[in-house]
Amino acid sequence: MSKTPRTPAAPPPAPHRFAQGRPRTTPPHSQQAPLFKGSGFQPLPAPTGKPPFRLDLAEIVPDAVAAAEKAGGIAFHMVGDTGGVKDPNPQTLVAAGLVHDAEVAGPYGKPAFFYHLGDVIYFDGQAEEYLPQFYDPYGQYPLPIMGIPGNHDGDVFDDGKRTNPLASLETFVRNFCAPEPGRKSPDAGDAERTAMIQPNVYWTLSMPFATIVGLYTNVPEGGAVHKDQEEWFATELAGAPKDKALLVALHHPLHSLDTYHSGSKTMAALLERAAKAAKRQPHLVFSGHVHNYQRFTANGPGRGEVTPFFVAGRGGYHNLHKMAKVDGQPIVTPYTPPGQDGLVLNSYYDDRFGFMRLEVSADEVQVRTYTVPRPQEKWDQAPRLYDTLRFDWKRRKILPG
Repeated sequence: MSKTPRTPAAPPPAPHRFAQGRPRTTPPHSQQAPLFKGSGFQPLPAPTGKPPFRLDLAEIVPDAVAAAEKAGGIAFHMVGDTGGVKDPNPQTLVAAGLVHDAEVAGPYGKPAFFYHLGDVIYFDGQAEEYLPQFYDPYGQYPLPIMGIPGNHDGDVFDDGKRTNPLASLETFVRNFCAPEPGRKSPDAGDAERTAMIQPNVYWTLSMPFATIVGLYTNVPEGGAVHKDQEEWFATELAGAPKDKALLVALHHPLHSLDTYHSGSKTMAALLERAAKAAKRQPHLVFSGHVHNYQRFTANGPGRGEVTPFFVAGRGGYHNLHKMAKVDGQPIVTPYTPPGQDGLVLNSYYDDRFGFMRLEVSADEVQVRTYTVPRPQEKWDQAPRLYDTLRFDWKRRKILPG
């Protein structure tokens, strides 16, 4: 990212205040999901593990962790908003791309797992949707799947006919937060995949070379987090190992230039408060919720430092979200939104589905963004590389290539 040269006497740029999205525009009624009883803030379920809700990757894939330590880096997949309700084809194509990439050995070997950015199931976390929207599509995917819930996972379906409506996140907990390994979920049908053992719906994943602090941002538009969860978040940012890249995952994005959701000022203020309390900012931030791909950089805590922000919600839900236009024309990157000095949109696409592959080492995080065929194209095409970020996380600088 090019910058205007400064004279030596000029003060360093202020750190970007984690904020601001475009004002939300109302989408056509046909694009809106039905609103059910749970569309407001939902109480969180009881955790299945002990505070501070941390899980070591070695408990899930010990061989992959040992291989990563030997290789000097680790690879894994990431995307959100995968549920294939109404039209399963986009999710099927993304799942096929993930299956293909799971067998590709990069500089640190094959990927070790898939981290989900939320909205596993549409529209409201129904138990009967886990088989068609989760277990069946990933039947051939050979790796563990873990992550955070999204607003649709936490929403509550109540059509007035059920004697005992589900509690918020009841099925997510059953499928991702089992109290011990090897437990088969009743929602899995004949699928071989067992439930994940995450300790809570917000939790921290420890692994070689990186820490992922995953924050559940609840159901309301723009997200909502109560004080106890915010305090946990700040504590986890402060306590994460300093010799590893610090990644944050949350469903609602801070920054987005789409025309449907846009970025969340609530989440921006939350991250700013937590980073200030922790006296530490994350190195990279990942979100879903918006159904497209966007990559931003914002000014970091020091001169010349940046923080990358990713929107990665194009994992299979059939309705993609279009980007805003500037003077009636598509945005040309790099692009700085008006009034948001220090924030730059570096790359985006809004017309395809896909996923990301992250490769993390002691010095660098590389994020490779892939697209998959459209449903009307040949399904046997391999995923195509669309965008690459190489990030020196210790110096908080973008690397060439």
